[in-house]
Amino acid sequence: MVGLFKHPKRQIKKLLRDGEYDEAIAFGMSLESEYSEDHDFMFIMGSAFFIVDDAQRALPYFEKAFQLDDADVETLTLKTNVHLALEQKDEALACCRYIVKLQPKNTEAQELLEKLESI
Repeated sequence: MVGLFKHPKRQIKKLLRDGEYDEAIAFGMSLESEYSEDHDFMFIMGSAFFIVDDAQRALPYFEKAFQLDDADVETLTLKTNVHLALEQKDEALACCRYIVKLQPKNTEAQELLEKLESI
């Protein structure tokens, strides 16, 4: 178990897998200043907040993760979902367009883009 504490991101993931969401979030927030420039950490924390249906708190983490790696389609996909949860259609559209730009054959993003554009 000591090994997990040498790898705090693994510890957060383990807590999330085990359903210990509040503990994972608290532990992650205690490490935030140390990992503020770490894409994976930001992605994990955004995911943790999204899991507990707190899209408002998830968004800054996904935005930071995107800033650190703007070619990560998985981050963009979850960022799109957060914008949709917050009823931010224009931001969700922008994310979908960017995903399609990165992965022209991404049918999920293409379909969502078409759906959002028709609304």
